[in-house]
Amino acid sequence: MTRYSFGGDEHLVVEVDEAMSLRAFFAALSICNAIRDSQIRGVTEICPSNASFQLRFDPDLIAAEDLLAEVKQIEASLSNREQALGTRVLEIPVFYDDPWTREVMARFGDRRQNPQLTDLEYAARTNGLPGPLDYVARHSGSPWMVTMVGFGAGSPFMFQMVEQDQQLQVPKYVRPRTDTPKQCVSQGGCFTGIYPVRGAGGYQMLGVTPLPIYDPTQTTSYLREFMILFRPGDIVRMLPIGRNEYDELAEQVKSGDFQLRQTPASFSLDDFERDIKAFNQQMLEAIDGH
Repeated sequence: MTRYSFGGDEHLVVEVDEAMSLRAFFAALSICNAIRDSQIRGVTEICPSNASFQLRFDPDLIAAEDLLAEVKQIEASLSNREQALGTRVLEIPVFYDDPWTREVMARFGDRRQNPQLTDLEYAARTNGLPGPLDYVARHSGSPWMVTMVGFGAGSPFMFQMVEQDQQLQVPKYVRPRTDTPKQCVSQGGCFTGIYPVRGAGGYQMLGVTPLPIYDPTQTTSYLREFMILFRPGDIVRMLPIGRNEYDELAEQVKSGDFQLRQTPASFSLDDFERDIKAFNQQMLEAIDGH
């Protein structure tokens, strides 16, 4: 059941579900989109999250109770609609088990659950897998959906598009690090993330991507229209690469020759839940054929 609460005089917080699921995410995103389309007078910001969202409003333009009534009415009007979304599939190359994250791990052994293992080895063991290669195969073998962008500038929270009992999960560090490599691909709980810049962090580090996901200068070839790559609803395919491929792609990005692989897609939550494996295969084939 949706829970509404006010945060001070200017914010309405709406929690669709306590547990993260694609259905909860789509319910929250649908309400956010409908609020944006309805242009409620006095709403100044809409901030979607994984299974919730927050509105900022001007109490001089709309009373809190009036806003609450309008949002509840919008939610009721959407409750029986099919959850569908026009989106895109993106391919993100990942150099798993890279030397830069290994160096950071060595410096922060006292903040990790098992300093004798790499983060990938620890993630594999936590999920009952034989080793890091098995974890990489599972991590890259199915697509991920961006359910939130934030915390760091342009940092995506990605939820694995598999059956719930197949989702990879791993605890965060015991205590956060004060350093994380730029563009580090990581995991904490059920979410995979990418660190847009070098800085503090607590997710287990899996590898790095050569692709910037945030560029305030907007000089990166695929970020010239907007400085942030990801948006909620994006479907992401992780592509394992080696050191040579990483270096080649990084040079292409630097020279401006890199072309991001992406393709438009339509996501239906009902179709996805009806046959998850077939739907995922369709998404992967779409980006392979692009």
